[in-house]
Amino acid sequence: MTQPDRRGFLRTLVSAGPAAALAVGAAPAVGHAVETPEASGGAYAPRYFTAAEWRFLRAAADILIPADENGPGGAAVGIPEFIDGQMEMPYGHGKLWFMGGPFHPEVAPELGYQLDLVPRDIYRRGIGNFDAWCVKTHGRPFADLAVAEQTAAMHDLEAGRIVFADVPSATFFGFLLTNTKEGFFADPIHGGNKGMASWKMIGFPGVRADYMDWIDRPNTPYPYGPVSISGERA
Repeated sequence: MTQPDRRGFLRTLVSAGPAAALAVGAAPAVGHAVETPEASGGAYAPRYFTAAEWRFLRAAADILIPADENGPGGAAVGIPEFIDGQMEMPYGHGKLWFMGGPFHPEVAPELGYQLDLVPRDIYRRGIGNFDAWCVKTHGRPFADLAVAEQTAAMHDLEAGRIVFADVPSATFFGFLLTNTKEGFFADPIHGGNKGMASWKMIGFPGVRADYMDWIDRPNTPYPYGPVSISGERA
């Protein structure tokens, strides 16, 4: 089992969109999280996740987006911080959805999200179940496994070969992958994409006021670095 090629992975995400990356049929369409978490100085302290859950998120981020010669991995660019911030926002509490029921866990995915669990619940139960499976299968939680073991376990999760007791495993993987992509590509003010690493990698200009002169120059690299909503430049 080898780590995914970064450029191939990103090319798939950009060209095919979120739905194509969620190959597991039961994964729901996840609402895009756009709220801005509060800024914090110094080392980041998770506001929602426990220490064990935080270790899982950092390890999982680096498996889904591994570091290579093209750029840093998911943990280094702040994907765990992005996801943790969203758990304290309306998105994490499910306030953006209708949660009045009735709930139907076993329905076709095209009918939309039908569970009574909000994203906070999905992550708490999903991480706990996945770590329990890793301990039972490999003797250690996910964060303590070797990279090859982590990669194989994540493939098993994506393929639906792991059954959870408290939440559909495919649903958990769908949230984890979708929020990882959001944290990688979103504006840095949301907590991820530190240093605009993903934008620099794909040549995205960010929120520059005007780049009309370059629209009619296909396949020509944009010569200026990206700009964040906050005014940060790279």
